[in-house]
Amino acid sequence: MIPLETLALFVPAALALNLAPGPDMMFFFAQGLKGGPRVGLAADFGVALGGMIHVTAAGLGLAALLASTPEAMAVLRWGGAAYLLWLAWSALNAPPVAAGVGNGAALGSGAVGRAFRQGLTTNLLNPKFLIFVMAFLPQFVDPERGPVLPQFLILGTILNCGGLIVNGLVGVFAGGFGKRLATDPRSERVLRRVSASVFAAMAVGVVLRR
Repeated sequence: MIPLETLALFVPAALALNLAPGPDMMFFFAQGLKGGPRVGLAADFGVALGGMIHVTAAGLGLAALLASTPEAMAVLRWGGAAYLLWLAWSALNAPPVAAGVGNGAALGSGAVGRAFRQGLTTNLLNPKFLIFVMAFLPQFVDPERGPVLPQFLILGTILNCGGLIVNGLVGVFAGGFGKRLATDPRSERVLRRVSASVFAAMAVGVVLRR
């Protein structure tokens, strides 16, 4: 359905976007630093699922509706900022887990599930990504080749797979880094403060970004 020459242009562009440092990459770094590689990967899969939901919504035309409705955009933006601030507060007030930080062992499977839900919710409450998808993907979509939605889904899958790999590596690296640091309570407090600072900075960015 999508010509190879189109994919030859799209894949490098998508990879370059995924490799560019930004708030999303810092989110995975904070999750991995706080809970270890498994938690970082869980957040990665949650964000990827949210990305596919955004891609589907963009293909159905919902992004255009949001762009023309400032009230809906404002609700999503402030809701996303509030959720990130809640994550920052949770990181600061998390119960001590001592050396379990960094390998996910002491956190249990519940932390993995929470990280997945947090990644999914953070992405779904981010209207920036939805508008970005609506602006970026149509450049590679041709209505004359057939239905638009399947093309959106194919291109969105490629874009999200690249992000899944890149951001997953960031989460795994941060998890190993956190494991080396978390050898005493003071190091653990530092890790929690770093994670909280990242989430708070992302919340400020969501509010200020137009």
